[in-house]
Amino acid sequence: MTQTSAALAEAASPNRPADPAFEDDEIDLLELARTLWRGKLWIVLATLLAGALAWTYATQVAVPKYTASATVALDNRQGTMVDFENVLSGLSGDQATINTEVEVLRSRNLLDKLVEDMGLIDDPEFNPFLAPDTPAPAPQRARNTVVDRVAEAISISNVRSSYVFTITTVTTDPVKSADMANRLAELYMADQLAVKFEAMETATEWLSERVATLRVELETAEARIKSFATNTDLVSVEALEGLNRQIKDTRNRLDGLVMSRDALSERVTALVATQDTGDPDAMAAIAGDPALERLAGEFDSGNNAELFAARYATLLERARADLGRTRAQVASLSQSLGRLEADYARQAEDLVQLQQLERETQALRAIYEYFLTRMQETSVQRGIQQADSRILSHAVAPVRPSEPRRSMILALGLLLGLIAGAGVVLLREMMHSGFRTAEELERETGLTVMGQLPKIAARERKAVIQYLVDKPTSAAAEAVRNLRTSLMLSNLDRPPQVILSTSSLPGEGKTTTAISLAHNYSGLGKKVLLIEGDIRRRVFSEYFDYEKNEGLLSILSGSVRLEDVVQRLDLIGVDMLIGEQSSTNAADVFSSERFASFMEDVRRTYDTIIIDTPPVLLVPDSRIIAHAVDAVLFTVKWDATSRAQVREAMRQFATAGISMTGTVLNQIDPKGMKRYGYGGQYGAYAAYGHNKYYNN
Repeated sequence: MTQTSAALAEAASPNRPADPAFEDDEIDLLELARTLWRGKLWIVLATLLAGALAWTYATQVAVPKYTASATVALDNRQGTMVDFENVLSGLSGDQATINTEVEVLRSRNLLDKLVEDMGLIDDPEFNPFLAPDTPAPAPQRARNTVVDRVAEAISISNVRSSYVFTITTVTTDPVKSADMANRLAELYMADQLAVKFEAMETATEWLSERVATLRVELETAEARIKSFATNTDLVSVEALEGLNRQIKDTRNRLDGLVMSRDALSERVTALVATQDTGDPDAMAAIAGDPALERLAGEFDSGNNAELFAARYATLLERARADLGRTRAQVASLSQSLGRLEADYARQAEDLVQLQQLERETQALRAIYEYFLTRMQETSVQRGIQQADSRILSHAVAPVRPSEPRRSMILALGLLLGLIAGAGVVLLREMMHSGFRTAEELERETGLTVMGQLPKIAARERKAVIQYLVDKPTSAAAEAVRNLRTSLMLSNLDRPPQVILSTSSLPGEGKTTTAISLAHNYSGLGKKVLLIEGDIRRRVFSEYFDYEKNEGLLSILSGSVRLEDVVQRLDLIGVDMLIGEQSSTNAADVFSSERFASFMEDVRRTYDTIIIDTPPVLLVPDSRIIAHAVDAVLFTVKWDATSRAQVREAMRQFATAGISMTGTVLNQIDPKGMKRYGYGGQYGAYAAYGHNKYYNN
């Protein structure tokens, strides 16, 4: 019965997938559709119920409301007045202006005027404090409440790509809806005119004050120009340009004289330096005088040397005289240039100041004339102002109510009912922790479902066994026969001889399964022993009537022999060994060597031994006995045993080193299968419906 630890861990893993499709997190849309189809009755009922409620609300509960609409067109003409702050011109018509006008129509001030103008404070539809037995609030609170409700009843929209606004009003009275829409449009136009008149009065007053101020500033500026011209020796711009040309000419002459002075200074220096050398050839060469060169050629005679020296001295003096004269000219011309530049700077500064005064005066004059013109235009337009919008169409009282929209409410109710029904079905499926199909049980446990046993309608347990005996060709009997066949084929080389039947908790039908299986094995002509291994509860007495009260514990104690206490059950054709009440712990009894020896003895005596054991999650007896058996059959109650209980039972078997042979999905309710949408068409469950092969 033992396997390797790796195999045990794999077999007992609670979440081990049996299908690669479950290895990812993808949603199985087909299974989702099947779940919804199985719950189609609930979905249809929820849809019809929601539709009925929606129709009742639309026809009996909802208050009819009427919608009326007036349209207003925005006049986007440009005004002829000054552009500052646009207080006097028509609206520009851009998107920002359109959005602003929409908000003006929605403004609380305008709605407050509508409430006042139409006396809506006394309308019970908008003033909830008019209801009987309602305490009167403060006047301002009541007015605010009415304005809020009026705002909820009115909506403003702009027709796309146009300057047209639609004022829509929804109330319980068709005439009132039309009147409110029309009156709001009129109040909106009146508000535009009031804003324009107020802006014009403010602009006129401001322009008058500004013109008076500018007049004084202009007169002051003109007086300043006259005073400056009187006290200043000014020349014209042309004369100042001539003086500038004279300065340029003087500067050019001065530059030439400076160059001449520098050249003469260098010549005098060179002449003096050459004279000091006493070399007549060099002196003649530097002087560049033909006479001196001729005398230098005849320098050997005494008279010529004196003439040479006198001539050279004359040239040197002449060069020095030229240098002095040039220096005097440079100094004189520099003084003249300084006087011209100073005179030019003074006159240029005076001219700049005069021009600045003239520019300021000219600017003041332009501003003064501009504002004077605007003031005159504003005064002319006082009596010709018009609103920036006009009513395109007045609202008319509707004939039929716009609310409630019965078809839409019905469709929405049906849709919500459909969604709610589907949600309930999916939620119920998600919250369900039991097993309804063999596939679910196999996916959860990784074990083969060897049998699927239907629920037998019987009040007593004895009646269940009697039913199987009386109706050997019934669906239930065939299901047990299929279970027996699966067990025999589970190991072809060595079919199991000792079979243990257990479950997670009491009431799952493990004892009935064990008895039914024993009955089926006896039908093959085998010698079968049915052992009551649940010595704590001892439920065999609920199935059979027997006389002997000694059984398993008496054999293990050695007081009796097997053949002395075993009891023949002629009803099902098997031998039965009951359990007995004992003060000794049951787990200790089944762990003893005597129990192991007993099992070896019965193996030699009987062909098949079936042991009914206690539930796994309550006591350890099943895990202890399992070490002495060939097959462990785990019974799971249909739509009752939770997945957590099954996982825990498998874990406990795995920790004990026991591998389960297979599972049995027990007490399947055919009506319940139909209620859940499986009907009689889902795999093996078709066997539990009406079938010509079975006699029920």
